[in-house]
Amino acid sequence: MDAAGAAEPAAFRRGRRLAVDVGDARIGVASSDPDGVLATPVETVPGRDIPAAQRRLAALVGEYEPLEVVVGLPRSLNGGEGPAAAKIREFARQLAKNITPVPVRLVDERLSTVTAAQGMRASGVSAKKGRARIDQAAAVVILQNALETERVSGRPPGQCVEAAA
Repeated sequence: MDAAGAAEPAAFRRGRRLAVDVGDARIGVASSDPDGVLATPVETVPGRDIPAAQRRLAALVGEYEPLEVVVGLPRSLNGGEGPAAAKIREFARQLAKNITPVPVRLVDERLSTVTAAQGMRASGVSAKKGRARIDQAAAVVILQNALETERVSGRPPGQCVEAAA
């Protein structure tokens, strides 16, 4: 407890994280350093073949050994969820099953792709050349937001996903 009687936020959990931005055609992947300071792009996984994408993501989890995987959950600007969110929730449940015991957390990704696209345009990358990289950049935005949320709140970001049965 601090002087005002409020609970102190928990210490930031040390460990690498992976973030996933799931799209219909491509899945962007980003990773953080073990101290959770910087998120960097990893790769773009083809997204049309869901079983193959899930296998590749599981391989990346094995390679990077993250503390957790955060998956961007698309919400409307008013916070509601539509068909895209339901699809992502199912994808995240399957991912959680495939990578147990590594936890999967859903985090709000509103405007992450827009933010990533603006940043890439500002750095001179054309939309056509940047399609594959924009998914990675969106995953970086999702991960940076998740890291900042945890740093400020002292709690893991978003909601934990229960593995599919």
